[in-house]
Amino acid sequence: MRVHGDVFIAGVGSYRPDVVTTELAVERSWYDAEEREASGMRSVMVAGDTPGPDLAIRAAEVALRRSGHTPEDFGAVLHTATYHQGPDGWSAPHYVLRYTLDRPITAVQVGPGCLGTLAGLEMAAYRLLGNPEKDAVLLTAGDNFGTPLVDRWRASKLFLLADGGAAAVVSRRAGFARVLACGAVSNPAMEELHRGGEVLFPAGITVGRSLNFGERSAYWREQWAKGVAPPMGHFGDVVAETAERTLAEAGLSMDKVTRVCHSGYNRGALDGIYLDPLGIDADRGTWELTRTLGHAGAADPFIGLEHVWTRGEVGPGDHVLLLCAGPGMETDCAVLEIVASYEEPAKEGR
Repeated sequence: MRVHGDVFIAGVGSYRPDVVTTELAVERSWYDAEEREASGMRSVMVAGDTPGPDLAIRAAEVALRRSGHTPEDFGAVLHTATYHQGPDGWSAPHYVLRYTLDRPITAVQVGPGCLGTLAGLEMAAYRLLGNPEKDAVLLTAGDNFGTPLVDRWRASKLFLLADGGAAAVVSRRAGFARVLACGAVSNPAMEELHRGGEVLFPAGITVGRSLNFGERSAYWREQWAKGVAPPMGHFGDVVAETAERTLAEAGLSMDKVTRVCHSGYNRGALDGIYLDPLGIDADRGTWELTRTLGHAGAADPFIGLEHVWTRGEVGPGDHVLLLCAGPGMETDCAVLEIVASYEEPAKEGR
C-alpha cells in the first residue's frame, strides 16, 4: 500500500533487559556448543519475572517522550503479543493503555505473532488517513518467554527466544521518519508448518504442551519419511516478493535502501530467509545488534529502527526497510524515509 498522505513515526523506543551470554548457556548445558557455533549468537535478553506487557509499557514511555504528543492526541493503542501475556479472559492491550495514555480509547491486540507491529503500522496508517479526529496511534509489543513451558535455547533452530519490548508513535503531524508504503504477502498453504500435526482443540497451552518449533519440524521429517510431503514453498521467496512489491509502491528499489531492520534470527536462518533473498549483506541489516539480543518477537523491527536512528547510522534522505516474517506464513514490511536526525532529549529511558 502506497501511503497517500502524511503518516510519520514520531517516536520509537525499546526496553532491553539484561542479557545472558550464549557462552554461559553452553557452560550451564542449556545450549549445545555446536548450535552456538552455527548460530553466531553472542547473547540473549532475559527479563526475569517482568511481565511482557510491562516491557511494552517501559518501551512506550520512551517512544511517547520522544514523540512530542500528549495522551489527548491518541485514538488507539495497538498491542502485539507473541506469547501469553497474563490471565485468560483479561486484556493486555487495556493494561498497556491504562499505564501509558490512560484515555477512554480503543485498545486491541494485533497478530499473528512477530508480524503484529508492522501489521499494526499499516492499520494505524489507514486509521489516521481515514479519521481526522485524532492525530496519533500508539503501537506496542512486549513478551517474556521465561516460563516453564518454553525452552528459549532449544525451541527453534532458527532463533533464540528473547524477552523485550518496543513501541512506536504513528502520527499524522510530523516525525523523524515518513511512512512511504506498507505491505504484506502470505503463503497460507504453508500454515501447517507451524501446526506440525498438533490438534487445534484443546489448545496446547491448556494441556501443558510446550512451545517447541523443533518438535513440529521433526513431525514433518517423520511424515516425509512415510511418503507424505510437507507443505511446499520457500519462505525467502515470500520475503523477496513482499519487499520488492512494497518498495515499488514507494517508488524505490532495494539499492536505494540504506538499512534493513529485520527479525533477530540466527545467522544461517537470517541469510536464507532474509539477506540472500533481498540480495544484501549483513552490514546493511542489523545482525551485529540482533546477535547480541536474540529474537524478541514483534519488537524486533522497532528495536532495530531505534538503534540505527539514535546512533546516527541513518539520517535525513536515507531509506529504511522494516521487515518481519511470521506464522501464516506471512511477511510484512514498511518503507520509511528518514526526515530528521536524532537529538538526545534531556533525560532518556533505558
